[in-house]
Amino acid sequence: MTTTKHVLEIYWDFSSPFAYLGSTQAEALAKKHGATLVFRAIGQADVPMATWSDAKRMYTLKDMTRWAEHWGVPFNFPSSFPTNSLKAMRVYLALPEDRQGAFRERTFRGYWAEDKNIADDAVLKALVGDDGEAVLARTQDPGVKKALIDATEAAVKAGVFGAPTWVVDGKELFWGQDRLPLVERALSR
Repeated sequence: MTTTKHVLEIYWDFSSPFAYLGSTQAEALAKKHGATLVFRAIGQADVPMATWSDAKRMYTLKDMTRWAEHWGVPFNFPSSFPTNSLKAMRVYLALPEDRQGAFRERTFRGYWAEDKNIADDAVLKALVGDDGEAVLARTQDPGVKKALIDATEAAVKAGVFGAPTWVVDGKELFWGQDRLPLVERALSR
């Protein structure tokens, strides 16, 4: 019997609490199902929560806390929300591929658990490490800027409309960290 190895893509942005929560589960889920995991950065401009009623925002905050407790991950709504994640996303793309994952995890955790202002250059430099100044300078490189624009355009073309969006095998989309049971079912096929 031949088994098909799945590809699991996650489209994300640092500005999304749902992307943070989902990202904490992505590697374990992919490993469990033998899937190749691909993180796809996108620049998400809008803040949907800003358009919601007070009741829906309060419910969602409680729900995010429930998900964090369910998965045993830290979560603390940041004092600088919403944030401009553009520079943080560019830093991610300016890093060598072998350093992107660690930066992504530190930055998500820094913003969504430790209340670090990821729009601040000093915070970003510290999250990068010793060469933070040089990496931050590369965020102004036209190639890095274009990479984020291209990634966002590719996401839109793929049907992505929010973060996180999960794509199984390039064809089946699921939106939100709460859709992980459905993602897992698709990976089990």
